[in-house]
Amino acid sequence: MFGDSLSAAYGIAAQRGWVALLAERLERERLDYSVVNASISGETTAGGRSRLPEALARHKPSILVLELGANDGLRGLPVAEMRRNLEAMIGQAKKAGAQVLLVGMRMPPNYGPEYEREFGAAFGALAKRHGTALVPFLLEGMAEDLGRFQPDRIHPTAEAQPILLENVWKGLRPLLK
Repeated sequence: MFGDSLSAAYGIAAQRGWVALLAERLERERLDYSVVNASISGETTAGGRSRLPEALARHKPSILVLELGANDGLRGLPVAEMRRNLEAMIGQAKKAGAQVLLVGMRMPPNYGPEYEREFGAAFGALAKRHGTALVPFLLEGMAEDLGRFQPDRIHPTAEAQPILLENVWKGLRPLLK
């Protein structure tokens, strides 16, 4: 798992985050995978791109779940830059022999319709171009419910983590042997 605060269990106990719940589910379903959470709160795609080669060499994943881009969007960084960074990470992971599950994000409408549209479309376009699995929107089914977010209105509560897991599971399950 290579992501930002949404995968690093920001503001909640790590064992209640969706990545820890994923590890429990894999064990419960007797699927022979271990989960390494290499997510860092605040990470951008540029930071992830610089960290990924070392993480791939160290962990040698068979599957890389790539959940980055939200912080690029929140900072209003150019979508083209985010796409280049994600594309480079997809290429690095594939070269290292890992399948990739790209996890998409959307921006709230206050960023403007053009930025919002371009940002959201980037994930699907990259997945199609590189033949990767895709979760179109990590927060699907809960983004409009402020009760599922911590007071910052950005980070999901512990109670919302199973929803994130189910969203990721839909894209991940077909990759598992």
